[in-house]
Amino acid sequence: MDRMREPFGRSRRRTLKLLGAVGVAAGALSVGTLLPVEVAFAETLGMPQPDEKVADTMKRLFGGRPVQDAGGRLKLDAPLIAENGAVVPLKIDAELPMTKDNYVKNLYVIADKNRRPMNARFSLTPEAGRASVSTNIRLASTSDVRVIAEMNTGALYETKREVKVTVGGCGG
Repeated sequence: MDRMREPFGRSRRRTLKLLGAVGVAAGALSVGTLLPVEVAFAETLGMPQPDEKVADTMKRLFGGRPVQDAGGRLKLDAPLIAENGAVVPLKIDAELPMTKDNYVKNLYVIADKNRRPMNARFSLTPEAGRASVSTNIRLASTSDVRVIAEMNTGALYETKREVKVTVGGCGG
């Protein structure tokens, strides 16, 4: 039987094998380059522990740095009652500087009663122009949800809000 030929005289099977080999080689090379980055990230924040308490999460993330109340400079828009704890929408707006010398470096979302309290971390640069993000998080149960803005100067600002999670979507 005559093989079906692709352009350049190669069969489809041979081309796919070649692409597979290139993919495996690229994957092997990337493991060597990505692994140190992952290790560096883990060492920077420390590894979360199962059933970690919020105080331990705060210590792991921020050490002993004081966390200040944000006043009205950090706004968290979250539902008072979440009928589905698996999908809780959040909108975060920070009215904090976003200049080259003073800007919001990270925004952290922490749910006090989750098994692993840190839900998300958003890294920002001054080029963002404004510290504003929207996301969905999962809540295990009714919990305070905290947002902490970490400035490039090391200053930390916090706002929090209780979000009630209903069982079975009963709304109360």
